[in-house]
Amino acid sequence: MGWWLVFAVFLFLACAALIIAEVFVPSGGLISICALACLAGGIVIFFQHSTVAGWIGVGVAAVMIPSVLVIAYKIFPKTRFGKSVTLTPPERQAGDAVPDTSELKELLGQVGVVLTPLRPVGMCDFSGQRVECVAESGYVDKDEKVRVIDVESTQVTVRTVEES
Repeated sequence: MGWWLVFAVFLFLACAALIIAEVFVPSGGLISICALACLAGGIVIFFQHSTVAGWIGVGVAAVMIPSVLVIAYKIFPKTRFGKSVTLTPPERQAGDAVPDTSELKELLGQVGVVLTPLRPVGMCDFSGQRVECVAESGYVDKDEKVRVIDVESTQVTVRTVEES
């Protein structure tokens, strides 16, 4: 095997590495252009050796590119290095979903505590149930007490409770 075949195989491996790099490094396509140049260079070298070697190189490229992309998108994020460079999706909790209208209607008249400032929308807590609420009068500070005065579909309207 001559040095040119070794160089062609090296260009194919460089192409695979550049495809993986393109997945994780924002380059505006510059890395993809370099990967295609490596691939084209390798195929040209194979064709210069013989037509059969050239077509084998084209076949290897046709299998290699999709395989490398599958590895990059499916397997790499599960590796130790992949976990350190990719973000994890947020964890959903049971109470994160928007309650049904019937569940919200049960809140009518209940008193709760404002968890985040209502400007005019924010989160309130009604006996351990977190609900997104709309303030009737605009801005309501955190930790103030509010009463549910209206439920329209999934919109809960609250009014501040005057403490006596």
